[in-house]
Amino acid sequence: MSHIVVSELEYAHPGGDSLFFDISFGVSPGDKAAIVGANGVGKSTILRILSGELTPDEGEFTVGGTVLTMTQDVGMSRPTDTLREMLIEVAPPELRAAGRALVAAERSMVDGSDDGMAYATALAEWGDLGGYELESDWAAAAERSVKSDVADVSTRLVGELSGGERKRLVLDLLFSSKADVLLLDEPDNYLDIPTRVWLEEQIAAFPNTILMVSHDRSLLERSASRIVVLEGSGCWVHGGSYKTFPEAREKRQALLGDAVKRWHEEERRLHAHMKIMKARAAQNFKNATKANAAETRWEKFLAAGPPPPPVPDQKILVHLRGADSARRVLTLDQVSVDDLFLPFSDEIHFGERVGLIGPNGTGKTHLLRALHGEIEPTEGTIKIGPRTSVGTFTQINDRPDFLGREAVEICRDRVQDDEKAMKSLARYGLANQARQEFETLSGGQKARLEVLCLELEGHNVLLLDEPTDNLDIESSEALEQALDGFVGTVLAVSHDRTFLASLDRFILVNDDGDVYSLPDFEIGMTALADPANVDRIKFAKKLTP
Repeated sequence: MSHIVVSELEYAHPGGDSLFFDISFGVSPGDKAAIVGANGVGKSTILRILSGELTPDEGEFTVGGTVLTMTQDVGMSRPTDTLREMLIEVAPPELRAAGRALVAAERSMVDGSDDGMAYATALAEWGDLGGYELESDWAAAAERSVKSDVADVSTRLVGELSGGERKRLVLDLLFSSKADVLLLDEPDNYLDIPTRVWLEEQIAAFPNTILMVSHDRSLLERSASRIVVLEGSGCWVHGGSYKTFPEAREKRQALLGDAVKRWHEEERRLHAHMKIMKARAAQNFKNATKANAAETRWEKFLAAGPPPPPVPDQKILVHLRGADSARRVLTLDQVSVDDLFLPFSDEIHFGERVGLIGPNGTGKTHLLRALHGEIEPTEGTIKIGPRTSVGTFTQINDRPDFLGREAVEICRDRVQDDEKAMKSLARYGLANQARQEFETLSGGQKARLEVLCLELEGHNVLLLDEPTDNLDIESSEALEQALDGFVGTVLAVSHDRTFLASLDRFILVNDDGDVYSLPDFEIGMTALADPANVDRIKFAKKLTP
């Protein structure tokens, strides 16, 4: 039976404080549930525990039936792997182990360290477990998901596919499987809007249970039938879609009463947790350390007196200032980059919020890089207006200049003062990560830090490549609010429909390389639903020959 039951789960990173405790929830057979919460509260960690990758410190869980998992960074961290190696990692556990052994045996035979016997054994085990049938599924999924022909998954490299193609391939394989439970971590990242619509359809059609982590508000509204909310150190469950979640949360907060009542509720929870741990310690001395820690936590809570609410709203304060510039901020004259799209001309004016949209692989990120001066256009010229300062946000937070440096150090470079740097980090919910090096931050924390740097640098033109992909929902909303009051110009690549709705006009690049100017969000979404027929849409202006 495809279900998930989690009871009193607790986990702490090795050598660190407790990430969460007393996590309890259930997902019924056939439910499509989503875990939501601020960056860094442990959403991905829960999926890793349920998949068997991590072991919880306390608590129990059951996952009924066969389980397949997609991690947040599937196919992204090792672009030199083959597609076969990537797909082995999302296979059922027994086939995964057999597939890894087969790849290792092949390499040993090639480098001469094995005479072929180990390879023969690995090949036989792969076949006995159903590896050849799985390879047939891979080929079918690749034919449906990858634009170019995939002749052999054992030689085609992951890096030859776009991020969206990699994700689509893995998702296609998982949805066409007979798994009882799918655990999906950020399945929407790197997907263009047509593919996100496809993802929503696949989730709805999947007959069994899904537990996912996502920050795409449109996807959550359309696909989730149950919301598991991680707040504070615990969780609660909203038994409806995300569309009704904000109202439900507001009512829940109101029912908690004033600060003193909320403090007493939390005190009772900590006390009960301490009693349970003491009882466990009495039965097994190995639990004594955890019992003492629970007692210390409760005593410190009492000593501090009535605090703010136990589940405070996350406050992310983004202050994008900007400044005036010339009316013509960017002028593009017959510009093309790497022959990804046909040469086109356009002007972007001061104060505009322009969305750069289109299917994956059409060159949108390349165009942003050309506008920022990182690469030269293949054809045409780009002119940047006077009194213009351009800042950029990278889709994968690729900042070599940040590597090996602490968050507070990165901020201090821009404000020249430790106190101001710490206050800035606090506004972005990063005070606790001030002494962490950039590469140890979560994806969402890296994204928030990069937006903070844009703020501190004071640019009046922002080039944003998927700015909300790794941001939690509260951070995305704070960014949208800040952009609304930003004195300057924004050009953003995004597949986040809620974020795109806050922009003024759109430039669409379709698969044929044609470029169109679209005057508003509704027309933009209509064009994205069928980019091949955008010529038929009223008010769509073609910018290419």
